[in-house]
Amino acid sequence: MDAHPPVPRRLRRSRAAAVLAGLVAVTVGGTTAAGAAPATPAARTSAQPVLSTRGAPILDVGGLKFRDLDRDGRVTPYEDWRLTPEQRADDLLARLDLAQRAGLLVHGNLTSSGTTYDVAATVRDIADRHVTTMITRLSAEPAQIAEANNLVQLIAEQQPFGIPVLVSSDPRNGFSEVEGQTVAGKGTTSLPDPTGLAAAGDPDLTRRAGDVVRQEFRAMGIAQLLGPQADLATEPRWTRINGTFGSDAETARDEVRAYVDGVQGGTDGLTRDSVATVTKHWAGYGAQVNGYDSHYAYGRYAAFPGGNFEEHLVPYDGAFEAGTAGIMPTYSILENLVRDGHEVEQVGAGFNSYLLQDVLRGEKGFDGVVLSDWGITGDCPQECLDNRPPNSFIGSWGVGMPWGMENATRTERFAKALNAGVDQIGGDSDSTQVVAAVEQGLLSAERVAQAAHRVLVQKFQLGLFENPFVDPAAAGRLAGNARFQRIGDEAQERSLTLLQNTDDLLPVSRASVRTVYLAGIDPAVARARGLRVTEDPTKADLAVVRIADPRSGADLTGLEPTEEQADVRLLRAAAAAGTPTVAVPKLDRPLVLTGVASVADAVLANYGVSDEVLLDTVLGRRAPGGRLPFELPSSEAAVTAQLPDVADDSADPMFARGAGLSYDGR
Repeated sequence: MDAHPPVPRRLRRSRAAAVLAGLVAVTVGGTTAAGAAPATPAARTSAQPVLSTRGAPILDVGGLKFRDLDRDGRVTPYEDWRLTPEQRADDLLARLDLAQRAGLLVHGNLTSSGTTYDVAATVRDIADRHVTTMITRLSAEPAQIAEANNLVQLIAEQQPFGIPVLVSSDPRNGFSEVEGQTVAGKGTTSLPDPTGLAAAGDPDLTRRAGDVVRQEFRAMGIAQLLGPQADLATEPRWTRINGTFGSDAETARDEVRAYVDGVQGGTDGLTRDSVATVTKHWAGYGAQVNGYDSHYAYGRYAAFPGGNFEEHLVPYDGAFEAGTAGIMPTYSILENLVRDGHEVEQVGAGFNSYLLQDVLRGEKGFDGVVLSDWGITGDCPQECLDNRPPNSFIGSWGVGMPWGMENATRTERFAKALNAGVDQIGGDSDSTQVVAAVEQGLLSAERVAQAAHRVLVQKFQLGLFENPFVDPAAAGRLAGNARFQRIGDEAQERSLTLLQNTDDLLPVSRASVRTVYLAGIDPAVARARGLRVTEDPTKADLAVVRIADPRSGADLTGLEPTEEQADVRLLRAAAAAGTPTVAVPKLDRPLVLTGVASVADAVLANYGVSDEVLLDTVLGRRAPGGRLPFELPSSEAAVTAQLPDVADDSADPMFARGAGLSYDGR
């Protein structure tokens, strides 16, 4: 535990500048007894837990220590870690007024500024709006993220009840950054996309990958992952397929189960060492009409002309079996869906009581927190309705995906979502909307209490009331360490999918390959392996060319790499020079590789792979082990003709799901 000068219980606007300066000084200068999460989650016991504090007094009762968060000099029941999370939530909830309860029902955004957060905005949300759950999109080194999150917890500790902030994050262990979907990893372990884990076909490997995420997130002060995606990849053009576990429902179910197990540290519920998962996007998001993105109004429908909605629920069974803490509904409207005689209301799933109450809670028995996707309570004026890619879905109007509720007020949208079964509104820190909904008779105080209780229980389960602070130095040592990266490299290697290997080109012989032509690969990595690198393919013994997802066409849904792409032109130039050529397409989606395969000698597909693992595989130091997690269509026309809700149904696919060669030819 730390010894620091006392800090004020409340932050007052009139003293904002002085207080903010003090906060930064305390955070930078402070240390904490909290360290990185241990490798094995601890079961909840009556043993003394680790406590960390920056200003809250520590009470000693018979040799046991407790944080005095309300600073009343005694152990208030919600401060007593010997009680169950439910008992503690009951006690704290009874002490909160409506405005404070409302703050538990919103999930705000931590606005980034360089390598830290906008402190004034964070103070406003926590002190004035009572927000206690916030997403970080900070792309910085692990130690910097840990220090920034400690500042957030310091602000929270100074509030009347000292309710800690549950900091969430989108996935940040991959190779790419996509607005509103993933965060660029810096210093964390590099893993393939979930499609790659599905390609590797080993749920235990997936569990170990999830466990790495768990430890790194907790070390950085992040206790909630907005993932995994349990969406089924049935519409090849959909731009979020790389976040799924493929097109086979049973495979996706098993992979989701394993991933939730790893991230939460077991299947028996949340512990002090868990990262809470929010499995998404309930349900049917993978069946997007024409593959359109439902961040945009034109893409607000998912459709099931093949009558295959039930199969889209199967992957979620794995999440429920593993005890996922949260569920995030899809933005999409399930277009004209009739299920068991019930006409599903034509509103986004976050407003849909049938999907959230009848199916999710009733049929599936889910009892965790339902967190809406970001922006469902925002406005979408005409400019927003007309907006399309490549423009960002974030515009001058802000962020708004209120599909089916476009003409409602913000307060009405809050009420509709919360009454439908959402417990927490994602991306909106305006807790006054909850209060207004109650005051206008649109929402009951009992429903607010029910949702707030669910949110509090998980905070207690995660141990945040005892140990919200982390050790930045420990985070820097733990994240991306050699042992973790060996797991990441194994996952990358085993996911690599060899689709074509003319004349057994791969693995190459070092005796015959000394000079290489590279595109999209760091030459230094090749030189470190004893290879010469040339920029002239005619002088190379081998060409290795990465190929990106084209995302072509007016709606960025095109799947076929063409010569409009520089990487395809480089591939063709190398092949035309007579140089043995390896194409390395990244399968963010099921690409049409007809043109690529016609000129390349070998096609080695990846789902996120480092240059090191890739070249080691080309050289035979590693071996590809992946099998396609979805079929690869033979043409764009075949894609257009297939049904959005049915898996692997294009005519005459170029490669079937499960295709993949090994170096021994099998």
